[in-house]
Amino acid sequence: MTFEELGLSDELLRALSDSGYTEPTPIQQQAIPHVLRGRDILGCAQTGTGKTASYTLPMIDILAGGRAKARMPRSLILAPTRELAAQVAESFDKYGQNHKLSKALLIGGTSISEQEKKLNRGVDVLIATPGRLMDLFDRGRILLADVKILVIDESDRMLDMGFIPDIERIVKLLPPIRQTLMFSATMPKEIRKLAERFLLNPKEVSVTPPASAAETVTQGLVRCPGQHKRKALNALIDREQPSRGLIFCNRKRDVRALAQALKKRDLSVDELHGDIDQGSRMEALERFRQGETKLLVCSDVAARGLDIPECSHVLNYDVPNNADDYVHRIGRTGRAGRSGKAFTLATPADAKMLASIEKTLGGEIPSEELENIRVLARDEVEGAVEGEPATAAPAETSAAADKGATANDSGKGSKRRRGRRRKQQPEPAQAEAAGSGETQPTAGQQTSGADESPAEPTPAASAVQAAPETEPSNQEAEASTDAANGTADAESASTGEGDETAKQSNRSRRTRGGRRRRTKGRHQQAPAAKTADGPESGEQSQPEPTETTAAAAEGNAAAPARAATGPSPQEQPAPGSTLPERSRESKVGEQVPNGRKSKPFGDHTPAFLLKPVPESATL
Repeated sequence: MTFEELGLSDELLRALSDSGYTEPTPIQQQAIPHVLRGRDILGCAQTGTGKTASYTLPMIDILAGGRAKARMPRSLILAPTRELAAQVAESFDKYGQNHKLSKALLIGGTSISEQEKKLNRGVDVLIATPGRLMDLFDRGRILLADVKILVIDESDRMLDMGFIPDIERIVKLLPPIRQTLMFSATMPKEIRKLAERFLLNPKEVSVTPPASAAETVTQGLVRCPGQHKRKALNALIDREQPSRGLIFCNRKRDVRALAQALKKRDLSVDELHGDIDQGSRMEALERFRQGETKLLVCSDVAARGLDIPECSHVLNYDVPNNADDYVHRIGRTGRAGRSGKAFTLATPADAKMLASIEKTLGGEIPSEELENIRVLARDEVEGAVEGEPATAAPAETSAAADKGATANDSGKGSKRRRGRRRKQQPEPAQAEAAGSGETQPTAGQQTSGADESPAEPTPAASAVQAAPETEPSNQEAEASTDAANGTADAESASTGEGDETAKQSNRSRRTRGGRRRRTKGRHQQAPAAKTADGPESGEQSQPEPTETTAAAAEGNAAAPARAATGPSPQEQPAPGSTLPERSRESKVGEQVPNGRKSKPFGDHTPAFLLKPVPESATL
């Protein structure tokens, strides 16, 4: 069968003749007549069989008899990737050279203002990715009410990339009376369900079984340990000497690392993945098409729809996560009747995915041997999936896992447990007190401050009460206070890391804001007013309460003695003041490095609140 028998126009036949095409492919023979009749099509064929031309050729003839309106395209073609959309645009330029049809390519990474200008002039064919199309529609730059033909290319890839919700929204914006064409290399059940919703009484065109590899591609599988993958790849490149080869990786960072490693071998290499801007991606593809670079390391961005007939080899550095992706990857070679080779590197970690690929293909992939490379047997790679006895590699993996678990057990968790045991052990001072039958004050009782009154007075408290009697009693009180102080110092020295943290947190809580200090000042004002007359009234002056925790944290050993002798004349409040003046030691202790007396919000205090303020403005 020839193109003349398919009912195409003379202008289109001349363009095909100039491009060097004389006979249609099987998918073109079955699809083109039904498209010209206006029927919906659900097409499934292998990659490299001419699916793009099967809908572009009849569309050119259908659209040749009309005229487009401003911002209202007459046809819409949706593609999953920018590269595939650009390739479809090139096909329209090549086949429609004898027709006066306008087109617009809407993809990301390019100037949106230029795309808006083309839409304002009116286009017959609109080729777009779903994201950029919805962006322009939301801006009000495009109307879809006049679309007569809708084409969804690589519909299974649309499903994998999560574009189905966008496509459903786009279909709702189109007129209900239209012609819809869906093409893909694989046809899962989800795509058939979508076809039932989008297509009206479609004609199903299936040339080959879904998810089958092309017969013109020679496949090979190299089973090797994971640490030898790069060596195996270098050995494959040296043995095959590809004229133009695609190397596929699953992750973008592996694409960059592998491309840099191959460049160190003075090989002509380019990289292609989603993090590269659109201009650089198109330039890399053009250099690869022209033969300027021999190897192109890429992710699955280049696995769908790219037509590079001169590609001789496809090397799968990573086993794809999906069996359909494997079919699309190896379909980049052996196109248009040419022969090609596809090799895959598999490790024991890829056993499950490899079994899924072989199940989809309906047979095993032939094994390959490489010189100076350790090649694993089939049982070593796929034995765990088939239920065979485990080999040495899984044993090494389990030993490494046990080793890692032991290392984790001896890490932070064990340190925490040791810290808990240390805290639970009785302190030396408390053990001695328990042995002698005496009651030892705890840290919580010492830090209770003026708000809590202990049931049994401590030696320091009894010394404070006996202070006003006589000078000898004062000396005895000082001695007892020093003894209590020494006991507290010994206790604080023997405490662990947790007690120091608690003291620092209590100290920061007291110095965090002014509200607690104001409350403290009100409690101190009443006793201070009683001692204003001094010795003339003959009343006993109550000492200013001190906080032993702050004294211990700051290293101020003279605080208990000063508490026993009462406040100094410099610390007496003025008759009209509301708060007593603090001692110089407390000022130095509570002063923050920036000159302000407090941090209202602790460590989270904003910078504008940390500016130095006058002494009179600080409470």
